[in-house]
Amino acid sequence: MAVTVALPFRVPLAIGGETVNLLLPLYFVIAAGGAARAVQALRRSGAEPWRRPGALEWLLLGFVVLYALQAGYSADASQAVQHVAFFYVPFALLFVQLSGVRWSAQLLAICLGVLVALALLFCAVAFVEEATRSVLLNDKLRASNAYNPYFRANSLFFDPNIFGRYLVVVMLLVAPVAGWASSARRAAAAAAVLTIAWVGLLTTLSQSSFGSLLGGLAVLVMARGVGRRIAVPAAAVIIAGLVLLLAFPGSLRLNLDSAGSVRKATSGRSDLVSGGTALFADRPVLGWGSGAFGVEYRRRELDRRGGADVTASHTIPLTIAVEQGLAGLAVYIALLAVCFRLLLRGARSSLPRAAIASAFAALVLHSLGYAAFLEDPMTWAILAVGAALARCAGQRSSRATSVSPTSRNSL
Repeated sequence: MAVTVALPFRVPLAIGGETVNLLLPLYFVIAAGGAARAVQALRRSGAEPWRRPGALEWLLLGFVVLYALQAGYSADASQAVQHVAFFYVPFALLFVQLSGVRWSAQLLAICLGVLVALALLFCAVAFVEEATRSVLLNDKLRASNAYNPYFRANSLFFDPNIFGRYLVVVMLLVAPVAGWASSARRAAAAAAVLTIAWVGLLTTLSQSSFGSLLGGLAVLVMARGVGRRIAVPAAAVIIAGLVLLLAFPGSLRLNLDSAGSVRKATSGRSDLVSGGTALFADRPVLGWGSGAFGVEYRRRELDRRGGADVTASHTIPLTIAVEQGLAGLAVYIALLAVCFRLLLRGARSSLPRAAIASAFAALVLHSLGYAAFLEDPMTWAILAVGAALARCAGQRSSRATSVSPTSRNSL
């Protein structure tokens, strides 16, 4: 529950002459959880049986180790060190802690309630920002809103896209309740939450969030099947998205008539793709080194156009290809395959597992347009809960199918 509360909150700190937003509340919770586990292990008389790590754990470890090793020949090793120190190591500890929790239906419901309460709070702040045409955080966003015909809200987040991603995850965790809840009262409450969150999502104008929501809903329907109550809201969201795209393309900054319009609509993503593809072609096997995308991209653009204002990739597969080459891409693809296999297997018979699978799919899709895959603690938390639920389901299945020789004789 403490992790659920701390997940979205970042604290700005001045480090090395620049301001960075760190997940200090979450780091504190992770450290406290690790200390508590250590104390419990010392006090426990009998050692806990060792649970062998599965394919998911080995691939997560391999990803982190490979990233750390490839920092050795990077032109920006400090960026790689920051990723390992502030993201991968603490979030790996978070994964270990959450995957060891016994996730009862009551605990899942409580954590979902916390997520919903926070989402409604964030939406309320966004509505105030929309009404007053001002944002509380991020000077760059203030300047952007001042000079652009559209307005983007970011609530208590530092970026509208991160705010949108959080809302998408909450919506996909709530959607199964609206679609398959046995109680009409719960279904109505879930539908109300989805409506408010959808309006809050509209204030972000986050293209990657809209796309990841549609993709997550598709995975949810595929994993669970189309229920009578889920078909109507899912169709409504899809239709609303298409109407927004086709009838009001200007509100999403979409004008695909020219290359310049494409570049503007995608916030420079088209330039990143072309430049990143060229960098990958130069060093396809091992890449340029972990954390080196920004340095190498700026160096390439300086040679070509005399300067570039883009400092980092916003597409995870592109970043991995440039920095880690085919070696990193192989681990990334294998990790995705194992994750989806683990989360989707048995999702049809389990509402929580279907919700977890759809939320993870949305995070993967969002990382294609705004990066932050394993750099996002939400990814590790979703995977940990999904792995724990899958393990519990496997244990129940093995107990149900195992019959002792004595039992066979009696039958």
